[in-house]
Amino acid sequence: MKLRFTFNLACALCLAFVTNAVAFDKADAVKQSGKAATVFKEIMDAPDKAVPNNVLDKAVCIAVFPGVIKAGVLGLGGRGGRGVASCRIKGGWSSPAFFDLKGGSLGPQIGVQSTDFVFLFMNDNGLNSLLKSKFEMGGDASVAAGPVGRQAGASTDLKLNAEILSYSRSKGLFAGLELKGAVITLDESDMEAVYGKGVAAEAVLKGSKTSANVASYPTTLGRYSKTRK
Repeated sequence: MKLRFTFNLACALCLAFVTNAVAFDKADAVKQSGKAATVFKEIMDAPDKAVPNNVLDKAVCIAVFPGVIKAGVLGLGGRGGRGVASCRIKGGWSSPAFFDLKGGSLGPQIGVQSTDFVFLFMNDNGLNSLLKSKFEMGGDASVAAGPVGRQAGASTDLKLNAEILSYSRSKGLFAGLELKGAVITLDESDMEAVYGKGVAAEAVLKGSKTSANVASYPTTLGRYSKTRK
């Protein structure tokens, strides 16, 4: 009898732990979507320093990674952070899928730096890279530094041939950045917390799986680009 009581208590405690962990993950994912929405709004509201509207309106998907940490010691460095991506669907933007960004780097760097990254996926090849569980910027998909503000002309046209346009914001400075070598992987923990077990990025990014809890990000995207042009 005592053994059974101990076993039942242990099961109850394990269930409570798992339930609380899932609830925490979901709340954290919702917060992550809100952070991405805030970063994108701040960038787009900066006069003459935002992503040009004619570029934004050509994007198939948009990903934002807020507060990616880059640390360096003795000339060696690495970066890591989390973010979300939404793609155009009929009537607006999909619910966000959750991703992790990691990548090493070399060069004269020391200390810790926080950077916001924005990635515009410009065509179906760029979209297909997001549907993978893992892909490398500049390896599995071509990447170029995106134009900023009122930049236009031939150089912008050339950049639009890239599958991904990348941007960074650090210490208040927003600029195009050719980020190669960074690896983006699906954050299965956040995906499960928001959408349930086994839900793939494709189901979310193509609109067949949604969640109102993380609507802040796609809603924000819709304020700046409603339809693809």
